[in-house]
Amino acid sequence: MPHAHSGDLNDAKTSRVLRISLGVTVLYIVLLVVMGIRSHSLALLSEAGHNLSDFLALLLTWVAVYVQSRPPSATKTFGYQRAGVLAAFINAASLVLIAFFIFYEAGRRLYAPSDVEPRTMMWVAACGVVMNGAIALMLLRTRRDLNIRSAFLHELGDTLSTAAVIVGGWVILETGQSWVDPALSFGIGVLVLWSSFGVIRDSLNILLEGTPRGMNVQRLAERMCSIDGVIDVHDLHVWSLGSETHALSCHIRIADLRASESEAILKAVNEAVAHDFHIHHTTIQFEHEVCEVAHGCVIPVSHAHDHTHDHA
Repeated sequence: MPHAHSGDLNDAKTSRVLRISLGVTVLYIVLLVVMGIRSHSLALLSEAGHNLSDFLALLLTWVAVYVQSRPPSATKTFGYQRAGVLAAFINAASLVLIAFFIFYEAGRRLYAPSDVEPRTMMWVAACGVVMNGAIALMLLRTRRDLNIRSAFLHELGDTLSTAAVIVGGWVILETGQSWVDPALSFGIGVLVLWSSFGVIRDSLNILLEGTPRGMNVQRLAERMCSIDGVIDVHDLHVWSLGSETHALSCHIRIADLRASESEAILKAVNEAVAHDFHIHHTTIQFEHEVCEVAHGCVIPVSHAHDHTHDHA
């Protein structure tokens, strides 16, 4: 199919851009660490920690692109989408520790200033501006899904923070005030901490099967109830399988209809939630009697079991 082939080519292009970005970012992290130690610049070492968060973000994006192409198996019926989410949580938690270490070192430097080499700070940071800017541009030219867009915004923010290190180096060069270096480190640490908390919040919400961010369950239920033939929607659950894939399960009460008629209602419901809420994985149970919801759905039936559920 041409559409599938185009998607494969798009995935290959995106994967190639991400691999290049990962390799360049690793080299720049090594440069930051080596030159930060040589120039006694905590700002450069803090940027190394910040760029480590870039590397992890790019790595998770690349893993997501790869994992999404893997089909589910008998033991992983939903595939491997949660693996990237779990990795994101672990990486973000480790970045919180890095941020607090930056704060500790910056505070120590304020009380015991250390001479830095501003020219080294400036040219190393200039390399970072070029690198992060180039990566952001490459990501911008690939596909526009949310995964890639978040990585692009991450790189764009890093370009600006690295440019701030250049300004800080210039201020130290002109004024000789070495406190500027730990002050910049505080700012970079705050940026690392802020981005980490965002990842922790989102990944925990997915791992705990919370309602996806921005999803209005009440509006979703009202939209489903607006479909002809739907009497009531209850026991409604919406959660995320991965960072971009949502799932839904619910019970829908309809009249006692023939299977062909209920099939038309099911199709209309699926089309509505896919178009309006971008939910493409649904498990919907039809009922034609009042359902008492308790630990799922329990409907009192006679001993003759004259009531049945239609599963769709």
